[in-house]
Amino acid sequence: MREKTMLGLVKKDRGPGAALMEVPVPVPGPEEVLVRVKASSICGTDLHIYNWDAWAERAVVTPNVFGHEFAGVVEAVGERVTNVKVGDRVSGEGHIVCGHCKACRTGNGHVCANTRSFGISAPGCFAKYAVLPAGNVIHNRPEMPFELACLQDPLGNAVQTVLAGDIVGRSVAVIGTGAIGLMAIAVARACGAGKIIAVDVRANRLEMARQMGADALVNSAETPMAEAVRAFTDGEGAEVVLEMSGHPAAIRGGFEAAANAGRISLLGIPTDDVPIDLARHLIFKGISVHGITGRRMYETWYQMKGLLDSGALRLDGLVTHTFTLDRYEEAFELVKSGNCGKVVFTH
Repeated sequence: MREKTMLGLVKKDRGPGAALMEVPVPVPGPEEVLVRVKASSICGTDLHIYNWDAWAERAVVTPNVFGHEFAGVVEAVGERVTNVKVGDRVSGEGHIVCGHCKACRTGNGHVCANTRSFGISAPGCFAKYAVLPAGNVIHNRPEMPFELACLQDPLGNAVQTVLAGDIVGRSVAVIGTGAIGLMAIAVARACGAGKIIAVDVRANRLEMARQMGADALVNSAETPMAEAVRAFTDGEGAEVVLEMSGHPAAIRGGFEAAANAGRISLLGIPTDDVPIDLARHLIFKGISVHGITGRRMYETWYQMKGLLDSGALRLDGLVTHTFTLDRYEEAFELVKSGNCGKVVFTH
């Protein structure tokens, strides 16, 4: 008989920190599946939740098990589920959308105004079990390690950011070499980008960026970003700027570093307002700007799996640390320090 309770990492109070506590094992509804979580990973969004910043105050439901990047094995399915069976190895799309609004019905479900977000406004995966709609299930190949399979949610962010516009042969600046920034470098390389320039303020992250395929490194704490990027692009600036940090100064620097008629894709979440000289750095430069959230449902997942299956996209060395869930404080402090790649919980 399946247990009635489990340990879960809960955002209990509306403030910093979290609590590992006994919570009920979720029961799948008629169109839901219950997944035994085998691996989950910490996202920048989880750090926002753990630290409890202004974004978290606006977006997060408490008390709630958080975490949204996972892989596992299906334990049970609801009575109306036909596309998933017990024993399947799966991950999940974290946007739980309504399916009937205009965005959903025109292929833009990833920006559905009625979205509930797994691990943010709906119960998540930092626990032994998780429940999600059967329609959100992503099947994984049996040979895919759980520690890699759980990275597909953030990898999808990187894939959507890179492929939001033309990339082949173009100069690319990736600003912020956290885990998704590192993934974006690998994706851009796999998709035929020209020169890739990695920008960060931490030497260890820049070295990881080199290992993931960056051609040039810019420490923006030592050298003005726009100046350095132009030096690497014959004075033109980067044709594609992928902003992954969310830092206001980095976002402004990205607009300054972009080439005329370039493309900027913004994934990083700023925690404050970002003043930009729109006339000088956007309008008169003819810049195209893309706001990136999550993954296109489900186009991005198929693109990502195609890249992984082809062998063109490799993420070797991206996972640098693994922890059990009871060591969550140590894990989050490590992520906060930046002295790591991707951090994974093994369950």
